[in-house]
Amino acid sequence: MVNSRLSQIATAPIAAAGLIGGFGVAVATGSRPLGAVVLAGCGLTCIAIWLRRDGRRTTALLTAAGLFAFAASHGLGLLIGAWPSVMLVAAATAALCWRISDARRPGLRSARS
Repeated sequence: MVNSRLSQIATAPIAAAGLIGGFGVAVATGSRPLGAVVLAGCGLTCIAIWLRRDGRRTTALLTAAGLFAFAASHGLGLLIGAWPSVMLVAAATAALCWRISDARRPGLRSARS
């Protein structure tokens, strides 16, 4: 029952929301730790879904990609601005999550067709 529910949850929007929401909360409140709570909450949700649904290898790959995106957004922000950087890495992370995990779920694939 749990696995059938997990197969219906798209992690791409959760991952993107973590990056965008985490940054937004940090900017709006002036509290980086509070932004980190949002980012970590979304990240841990994705990790829990991937572990049960896709296994350790996919989980490790997508977790590393998310951490890389978070780090890369800081450097990229110096070049193109903070918000454009966050939006770009969030979109790239969501696309990777969709491609590697979410698109493999039959219920999700038919929803976009």
